[in-house]
Amino acid sequence: MSAARVAVLNNEMKRVVIIGGGITGLAAAHRLIERQHESGKQVDLTLLEAGSRLGGIVQTREREGFLLESGPDSFISEKPEALELTRRLGLESHLIETNETHRRSFIVRQGRLLPVPEGFHLLAPSRFWPFIKSDIFSWAGKARMALDLLLPRGNPNGNRERDNDAAADESLAQFVRRRLGREALERMAQPMVGGIYTADPEQLSLRATMPRFLEMEREHRSLIRALRKQSRSSTTRERSEIAHGTSGARYSLFLSFDHGMRLLTDKLEERILNFASQISAANGFSQSPIRVITAVESLALEREEGDETPKWKLRTNRDGIFVADALCLALPAYVSARLLSSVDAQLASELDGISYASSATINLAYKREDIPHPLDGFGFVVPFIEGRSMIACTFSSVKFPGRAPQGHALLRAFVGGALQPEMFQLNEDELTSRVCSDLRDLLGIKQAPLFAEVSKWSRSMPQYHLGHLERVKRIRERVASLPGLALAGNAYTGLGIPDCIRSGELAADLIVSNLESGVRLL
Repeated sequence: MSAARVAVLNNEMKRVVIIGGGITGLAAAHRLIERQHESGKQVDLTLLEAGSRLGGIVQTREREGFLLESGPDSFISEKPEALELTRRLGLESHLIETNETHRRSFIVRQGRLLPVPEGFHLLAPSRFWPFIKSDIFSWAGKARMALDLLLPRGNPNGNRERDNDAAADESLAQFVRRRLGREALERMAQPMVGGIYTADPEQLSLRATMPRFLEMEREHRSLIRALRKQSRSSTTRERSEIAHGTSGARYSLFLSFDHGMRLLTDKLEERILNFASQISAANGFSQSPIRVITAVESLALEREEGDETPKWKLRTNRDGIFVADALCLALPAYVSARLLSSVDAQLASELDGISYASSATINLAYKREDIPHPLDGFGFVVPFIEGRSMIACTFSSVKFPGRAPQGHALLRAFVGGALQPEMFQLNEDELTSRVCSDLRDLLGIKQAPLFAEVSKWSRSMPQYHLGHLERVKRIRERVASLPGLALAGNAYTGLGIPDCIRSGELAADLIVSNLESGVRLL
């Protein structure tokens, strides 16, 4: 991205402040820069981060030849935003796919790791024979799940006219019990979904998290019938694309980078800072109109109404005041609530109503010979009813290449979440001891790890509880009444890396639209 010369004075620019330097805030800042580069117009942009570094929970580091991910280790290719951004940043050559030979995972049942049946999609099977052969479910559980083929479409409130109303919101637990039975919930849905959302399925809104299963029920009546049809259609389409040479680059569902996920956030930071330097050089600015400031805590917001467009005033812990024409809060909802409490109490209350769960990640390095299990999969999830300390464990060095030296293995365990908040309160040594005890029972590992690194993420996972979509709608309505304000992050419409990127980029587009519809960008 080269910087075109723009005839503009610093004090005439519209001022934009983005608070939060995680993947969402970086994506928002990068998108603003892309938009101004395309148009030749320039804004005064400041990106503020409370921590000492950018990237938020996206953290990768090397230790003794191991590549450790403290936060997310991949993103899904089904949602296009992360892949598209990767291409725009010139990082496509650094993408890596999951190991082709071990694309399966396990479920723990009574201390044994049992493979998830081939063709099983989170809640229900698309293929009968692998499901019938599986030991994950009892015969009574399998029979109850098969009833899905016969059950009518359902509605938890018995009123088909209110499918989109808040009163018709149904929890994941309710839905799975209704269609597939209790065992399907306890043995498969809860641990599989728990590994994604670290959530309590009794509270998790199905419409806000997995609406496609509701659509399957509406359209096909049976989930199993819908998944079987979808599986056949996908296979036919893929064969046709390959035969006609139209499939293009084909990726596995999960993608990462050869040097870890931090490569993405580091490249975004580099692109933003490079463009700031280019703009300054091209226009002879003594101070760049694009700034990135870390280790600055945002303390309070005010909205200053004036004769012209309203301004936002931000007070920080550095005794500094930032004045902005537009503001993006790329923050956890509860932090945004605190900042907005004196601006719009109703909006702050809605934001504060979004619950969060805390979790911890433990990276454990081993000699391969010290792990008796063949590690012939990407990892396992643990049903809550098993009474273990872990939510899940990823076989990192099996899932992606380059994660461990030759003759070694890297495992990544997860603890805490909504169902086991007490685990998060343990100190690092106790957490590691509990996890190692589980790994001894489940994988036969008797040796201590070469090292273990614990990363604790307090209130990091928003919980999309029943009524979440209606809450988000009310939040959007309040934000619309405050021109120049945009909210972004994983608290609203998706938790993953692509969701955060989409949220940040949409916030940037909204800011540009608001500024252009008001005073013209110079």
